Amino acid sequence: PENIFKEKLLELSSKDKTALDIGCADGKFTLSVAPYFKKVYGIDISKVNLDIAISHSADKRSQNVEYSFQNAKQTSFKDSFFDLAYCRRGPSYYKEYHRVLKTNGYYLEIGIGERDTMELQKVFGRGQNYGKWDKSRLDQNLKELKSLGFKVVFAENYYAFEYYPSYEELDLFLQGVPIFEDFDSKKDKKALQKYVEKFSTDKGILLSRHRLVMVVQKIS
Repeated sequence: PENIFKEKLLELSSKDKTALDIGCADGKFTLSVAPYFKKVYGIDISKVNLDIAISHSADKRSQNVEYSFQNAKQTSFKDSFFDLAYCRRGPSYYKEYHRVLKTNGYYLEIGIGERDTMELQKVFGRGQNYGKWDKSRLDQNLKELKSLGFKVVFAENYYAFEYYPSYEELDLFLQGVPIFEDFDSKKDKKALQKYVEKFSTDKGILLSRHRLVMVVQKIS
C-alpha cells in the first residue's frame, strides 16, 4: 500500500503545484517527493521530528521544502492555498484540509484500517481500535469527505501479513508504535508470550496489518 500511495501521489504531482505534507515526521518522505512539486510545506506537532527534518537542509532536494510547527486541526495557511495535500497515518482533520485546498485540488491519505493488528489486540484485551473491527474506517472517512464537498477518485483496503523473527524483535516494535499507548515490556510479557505461542509460523511471528488508501478531489 505504501508504494500505491506514493504512485498515486506522483501521478498527481507537477512542477507548478504546491503541496502540503500533514504530519511530515522526520521529513524523509517529504524529501522523496519534493522534486516533483513546485514547493512542499511540511507540518508536524513534534518539535523533535521537525528538528530532524530541518537538519536535512543540506540535501539538494530540500531547496523547495519549508517546515513549520503546526497543529493540522487549525493551520496558519490561507484558504485555497494548496493544489494537493497528503497525510501518511496522521490526523484526519478533513474540514481544515478542505479549507486550505484549491477547488479541484486533491487530498491523499494512507491510513490504518479497523482490523489492523486485530488478533494481537484480542490477546491483550485492549488496543488502538479495540472492539471496533466491524466498523469500516474507509467507509466512515469517505462519508465525511463527501459531506464536505470531496469526490472520491480512489479508495481501497489492503490486508497483509508481517513476520517478526523473534519475541525480542516484536517487543521492540511494539515499544515504538501506538498500537498500545501504554505498552510495557515487563507488564505485558505474559500477553505477548501468549500471542507469540499462538501466532508463531515457519516464517516468523505473524502480525496482520490493515491499511487504507484514499484519493479525493475537492469539487465544492
